[in-house]
Amino acid sequence: MVQAVPVEGRRQAPVLCRSLAVTSGKGGVGKTNLTANLGVLLAGSGRRVIALDADLGLANMDVLLNIRPLYTLQHVIQGEKAIQDILLTGPAGLRVVPGASGILSLANLEEAQREALLREMHSLELMSDLLLLDTGAGIADNVLSFVLIADEVVLVTTPDPTAMTDAYAMMKVISQRRPEMPLRLAVNMSAPQEGMAVFQRLGQVAKQYLGVSVDYLGAIPNDPAVSSSIRARRPFVEAAPDSPASRSLREVARRLGFAPPAPAGRPTLISRMRDILMKK
Repeated sequence: MVQAVPVEGRRQAPVLCRSLAVTSGKGGVGKTNLTANLGVLLAGSGRRVIALDADLGLANMDVLLNIRPLYTLQHVIQGEKAIQDILLTGPAGLRVVPGASGILSLANLEEAQREALLREMHSLELMSDLLLLDTGAGIADNVLSFVLIADEVVLVTTPDPTAMTDAYAMMKVISQRRPEMPLRLAVNMSAPQEGMAVFQRLGQVAKQYLGVSVDYLGAIPNDPAVSSSIRARRPFVEAAPDSPASRSLREVARRLGFAPPAPAGRPTLISRMRDILMKK
C-alpha cells in the first residue's frame, strides 16, 4: 500500500499550469479510473501532475490508487487544513488531493464555501504543470463549479444510450455557460469503431444544435486488465502497461497534446470562479 505521506507545499514562482476537468453526464462510466490512470501516466513521464478528487461527497480516487488519506477536502473546507497539508504522493509520483466520501455537506456547498475552496486551489497551480480535476457526474452546481473553471474539459461517456444522452446535456450546459470552452470526448468501454460512431453522433448534434466543436480523444476498450487492476487497487497503466486499455490511454494522452504550454496570461481558477458567481 502506498503510504499517505503529506507532500510539502512549497510556494513556487508562477508557472503555466494547464487545468483539465474530467467529467461525465452520467455516473458509472469509468471517469475517475481514467483520470487516475492518466495522472499516473503523465506523472511517470516527468510532469508535475496533481489530481484533485472534486467528486464532493462520493470521492474514491484514493481507493483506486491504494492510498489512505489522513485528511481530505472536508478539513480544507472546514478551515482546519490548507490544501497543501492534505496533498499525498501516489504511484509514479502523482500527487493527489483526496476528496471526502459520504459527507452530505460537501455535496451541497454554499457559494462562499466553493469560492474559499478555490482560493486554496490556486496554490496548486503554482506547484504543478498539470492539474486534473476529477469532478462528479451530472450538471449540479457543485460539479459545474469545477468544470467551468478549467482550461478545457474531457467529457467521458460510454456507448450506452443513457450515457450519450447525459453527455449531450453536459455539452449543452457547458456551451451555454462558457461557449469558448474546449470540449474533448473520450469513449470508455468501447471498441474503436463503436467509439468513433459515438463521437460522430455526439459531435454532429453538438455542432448542429449547440454551435460547438468537439475533439475526439479516442476509445478505451473493455479490458479485463482494468477490472483486475481495480480489484488490486493498482493503476492499470502500471499493472498492465501493454494491455489494450493502457495503449489506448497513451493515445488519449498523445491526442491531448501536452507539449504546447498553456497560453500566457490565461485567467486563474479563482478568477474564473468569481466570474461564474457574479453571473448567477
